Formats: sequence, C-alpha cells, structure tokens
Amino acid sequence: MDPTINVSGVSQLFQLLRDGVPRTRAELAKSTGLARSTIAARVDELMRLGLITPIAETVSTGGRPPSQFALNPSARLVLAADLGASHATLAVTDLAGSVIAEHSEPLDISLGPVPVLTWLLEHAAELLERLGRPASDLAAIGMGIPGPVEHSTGQPVNPPIMPGWDRFDVPGWVRQHLDVPVLVDNDVNIMALGERAVAWPGVEHLMFVKVATGIGAGVISGGSLQRGAQGIAGDIGHVQVARGAGVPCHCGNKGCLEALASGPAIARALRAQGVPAESGNDVVDLVKRGNIDAIQAVRQAGRDIGEVLTTCVSLVNPSVIAIGGSMARVGEHLIAGVREVVYTRSIPLATEHLAIVQSAAAQNAAVLGASMLAIEHALSPETLTALVSA
Repeated sequence: MDPTINVSGVSQLFQLLRDGVPRTRAELAKSTGLARSTIAARVDELMRLGLITPIAETVSTGGRPPSQFALNPSARLVLAADLGASHATLAVTDLAGSVIAEHSEPLDISLGPVPVLTWLLEHAAELLERLGRPASDLAAIGMGIPGPVEHSTGQPVNPPIMPGWDRFDVPGWVRQHLDVPVLVDNDVNIMALGERAVAWPGVEHLMFVKVATGIGAGVISGGSLQRGAQGIAGDIGHVQVARGAGVPCHCGNKGCLEALASGPAIARALRAQGVPAESGNDVVDLVKRGNIDAIQAVRQAGRDIGEVLTTCVSLVNPSVIAIGGSMARVGEHLIAGVREVVYTRSIPLATEHLAIVQSAAAQNAAVLGASMLAIEHALSPETLTALVSA
C-alpha cells in the first residue's frame, strides 16, 4: 500500500459506499469536503482491495463521462448459520446479504457443540465447493443459537435446551478449523436484524417477537441491537401474565407468558378442551382448517402476548413490532389478539404510528440476520482499517 494513503480515511470513505448507491468521485468529494486528489487515491485503494467496483457510467454532459463506484458485493463472502432447537440452516451470502448458496436439514441442538459445529464446518465446505470459492474468501461467520449468549465472547450462557453448550467457546473452536471472525448471538436477536434488513431498513426502533416453542423478543433501539447486561434483553417469555396465575413454567416460576401463549401451551389448552393437538404445528394445522376452538385459543394467546407488549411499548416506544416464529404461520388471528390489547391499553401517542405486523422475512429472518451480523463486523471501520493497513 502507498504509505501516503490515510488508512482510516480509506475506511471512512468505504462506509459511504457501503449502501450500494453509485457515486462519482466528484459526488464523493462534495459529500466529504475532501479534495478530488484525496478521493481519487482512496477510491484507487478500495478498488485495489476489490471492495468497490466501477459500474455503469452516468450520462455525460460533454467530454469523458464520469465513472461511478459502489460496493462490490461479490468481493468477499460470509457464512450465516441459524441453529435452532431441532433444525439448522446454513447459507453463504455476499456482502449485500444476498443468499447465493444454502443448505437446511433437521439437526438436534442437544447433540452438543462439537457434533453440531462439525456439521456446520462440513456443510460450509460443501457450499463453498459448490460455488467454486476458496475458504479464504470468507470474511466472517455469523451464527444464531436458541439460548442466551454472552456477546463479548460468543459463549452460550446457561442455555436451557442446549446441554453441553454452557460456556463452550464457540468462536474459538470454529476458528481452530476455519480462521475467520465468528460472531454468535441469540436467535431472536438475529431475527430482529434479519427482519429489519428485509422489510424496515430505515427503522430505528423495532421489536421482533418470536412465538414458537418459546417466546422471546429482539429489540432494536436507536438503530442498534439491545442485548442488555447479560445478553437476555427481550426475554419476555418469562414475564408473568395475570391470566396465568398458578400455571407452571419450565423455568420454575408460575404464570409466565410462555406457559400460556407458546405453541406447546396452546396445544395443551386445546387438549384440555378435548381438541387433539400435540404440538404447535398441530395448532397451526387446526387454525388453517378453520377449527373455531383453535382460532379462539390463538386469539387469546395473542391477547396474552399483547399484555406484555403493552409494557414494552411504553418502555421502548418502537415504531414496528414484527411477529415471527413458527406460530406466526397462523396468520392474522394471533396478531389480531396482540393488536386488540396493545392498541387499547397503550397511550395514543405511543401507538399513533406503531405498526404491528407479521414478519416479512418469515423463516428466513434468522439466517439473514446472521448474515447481517457477520457483514457488519466484516465491513466495520475497525475491520476495514486493519485490512487496508495489511
């Protein structure tokens, strides 16, 4: 690299071009206030690294048409992993978050970290081979797991459905085999990132609520994911709900939202009424077939969730609440119950512009969020500064 190049300046210029909007050198100079010669040198350095590329030229007003530059999404790849309780999805995406290869299959997280992460590495190698790209093209790995994560270390912390994973050094183990940065987070947090990227890229305040075997929320406030002191921000499934007095929860308490409104809880309530439903999937099937008891049970679950979210609305003041997870497949019945309570009990100012919607990213939310987690690290000013220096 030319020693006269300002390393941090190159990284800062790249942050402008990350959005994919084509810009000319003159436009970059105008928006940064830097001299054209400085912009030219930094653009050349980013071109050398392959991070930006010239694209279709602008219309000329006479003379040589000015070249435009934008992010080169294919410069590097990221690996995104959504590791659920009983199912796993692995995807390779470009730097814009577009999935270019994917593999999904049933996988039990309770097998333990080494078998599950070995599966991840084996299928990552297969996907890269299919694409004809070397492992050295990977810029980072993003991973979501179904339990609390200490974000600073990437280690699971007391995950209730993940025996053998507590305090396991997931990033360290993976890097012994594939030497790239590894980012690990809770599955609901990455779902929030994926939902925002797909449907609400300009929204600064968003909550993603996952309703499945458990219930949890990912909270984005001020444009940043809020993880809390121990990484369990958004754990709304274990907030007590008045209607649940006396109902035991697997966490050891009684009356938790999860014990009333999760998929298994709704199925249990239906069985008590004589309706055959063994799981959340059975509930979804019953609702889709128009079973009145199932529809009413789902609507009530929505009200219970809405009771907790009413407090969240007052506390966090989101502009979007997206409902996802396997139980969101029941459609508007669940969301109608949520809206009924939130819009009734919240102060009008808090709900004036509040959208409560079904997840647009749906089953892809987690893997797309894992990709966003990896991309944000790979293209961060700190990472880029180190790359340019090297």
